[in-house]
Amino acid sequence: MLKFTGMSLRRGKKELFKDVNLTINPKVKVGITGANGTGKTSLFKLILGELHSDNGDFHVSKKLILAHVAQEIANSQESAIDYVINGDAEFRQLEKAIADAEQKNDAGKLANLYDDMQQIDGYTATARAAKLLNGLGFTTEQEINPVNSFSGGWRMRLNLAQALMCRSDILLLDEPTNHLDLEAIIWLESWLKKYQGIVLLISHDRDFLNAVCNQIINIEHNMLTQYTGNYDSFEKIRAEKLAQQQSQFEAQQRQISHMNKYIERFRYQATKAKQAQSRIKALERMELIGAAQLDSPFNFNFKIEGFIPQQLVKIEKASAGYGNLTILDNISTMVEKGDKIGLLGFNGAGKSTLIKLIAQELQPQSGEITHAKELKIGYFAQHQIEQLHPDYSPIEHLKMLDKEISEQQARNYLGGFDFHNDMTKESITNFSGGEKARLVLALIVYEKPNLLLLDEPTNHLDIKMRHAIAVALQSFEGAMILVSHDRHLLSTVTDKLLLVADGKVSNFDGDLTDYYQWANETRKKRLETTNISEKNQSNNKKQQRQDAALIRQQQKPLRQKLRCLEKELAKLEKQSHKHHEFLHSESAYAPENTEKLTCTNINLSEIKKQIQKLENEWLEVSEQLEL
Repeated sequence: MLKFTGMSLRRGKKELFKDVNLTINPKVKVGITGANGTGKTSLFKLILGELHSDNGDFHVSKKLILAHVAQEIANSQESAIDYVINGDAEFRQLEKAIADAEQKNDAGKLANLYDDMQQIDGYTATARAAKLLNGLGFTTEQEINPVNSFSGGWRMRLNLAQALMCRSDILLLDEPTNHLDLEAIIWLESWLKKYQGIVLLISHDRDFLNAVCNQIINIEHNMLTQYTGNYDSFEKIRAEKLAQQQSQFEAQQRQISHMNKYIERFRYQATKAKQAQSRIKALERMELIGAAQLDSPFNFNFKIEGFIPQQLVKIEKASAGYGNLTILDNISTMVEKGDKIGLLGFNGAGKSTLIKLIAQELQPQSGEITHAKELKIGYFAQHQIEQLHPDYSPIEHLKMLDKEISEQQARNYLGGFDFHNDMTKESITNFSGGEKARLVLALIVYEKPNLLLLDEPTNHLDIKMRHAIAVALQSFEGAMILVSHDRHLLSTVTDKLLLVADGKVSNFDGDLTDYYQWANETRKKRLETTNISEKNQSNNKKQQRQDAALIRQQQKPLRQKLRCLEKELAKLEKQSHKHHEFLHSESAYAPENTEKLTCTNINLSEIKKQIQKLENEWLEVSEQLEL
């Protein structure tokens, strides 16, 4: 059980939580919701003991084991399966104790240790770890690969698997679906439903919250409010409370207006002055009800100018890939006006390759692709975010598209994407991933495309922005192709599904539930085929090891570069943390530290630029290792 009593928490000058009183009981699965910057991650840090409350108390029994997903990108030579098994600390301790006792030939101690191992189900540790890896999308062959042979996203999956392997009572998950594909998300849902401890889950995926959670804690106005039920239940209850609050606000405003009129009319009349004074005092004592904040901070839609042709893109017997590697072969499909297409398929199957082909970022290796003369593409992908100019403001980015736009027009437009006041004119260097993603979407919407290509557009966005995108896409008159692991978005905006698998693109006749069933069966068949192949090729293991050693040798320079980049990043993160500690301290804003404060902000800005540059280099090297 977790208990908060009169708890308040600040970060620097910002108050995150005030006078929080709530209890989280055993076995509940809690979704933590709230806008970006309200303190969701800080709440986790408080629970983990990395932060301490400023007032009040937070209590969790020291006997309870907490597990959370490490945010650092792991760098280890040990195998993926060994890394995951490390999550079971009790098993590792017993394993070491058994090895020591065997070396000393202590039969009595060994008997007790073997019994302890049996009690914790330790003899199935490898099988449990393999099951977790398989559920998260790793193949049997990948289980023995070194951790640092995987890309950053796959290493984060390993961190998740390690947390799930922990024999925990409380599991903290901060955006666990960010690095997962649709199949792995649905598998994780199933795993969490069976978990016997407390789950605290930060997520912007409403379908995931609905499937897993039986309680919601919403962070708003420095308060933590507890709701029973899943996310849909929370939204309904909150909407009812807001409507009631608005009604009470309007009634109170009418009462205040009536009392003010009476005061103004009679305060100077001798016979009525006493009653007027009484009303003045009543107004002073009145606890004011705030107006309910019912509106979304987002207000935009996808407009189109000019004629929209019926046929926008036609692909005939085309092949596409990178260099000599073919990812998609002999594909034929068409994109027509009004098409709302969702792409399904395993990671690496070629969904992004197909989008790049249509966006003309890739030329076909063979076959033909025809684009309508009037075609205007709006393309959202991760690299679009990386191509933003860090020193430019949102207004300056908009003026790159339209030199004639006035500053006020730019401010009005950007306001629809929740960029207001100074934020519209400051450089985006310190913007979060979600803020940058919103800016890219704003720039795409401004150009009024008639074909939208959206490759994981919601990765960094909160629920309100995801909802705003869904509403805007539902009324979009052009065509759209969407890759997303957000099932709510896929199910509400697409009316046609294409399956990308085995180098082919085909119509998928079914819904997302049917797709998950197909994916599950396909994965099982591949696993069975792999197991048969391993038995038939047991004599070739020596050759496989030699081949793997050769590949590792060829990749050695790239791995060395990765290690250097990771060391440099760690050094910069340490410097950044030190600067942030100073900025969050009260002394930073003392008059005698004015010069130091200025220098710290300048240094921090430079460090962030260096970190961004090194992270881009890291991603490039990682991608080379994956090819």
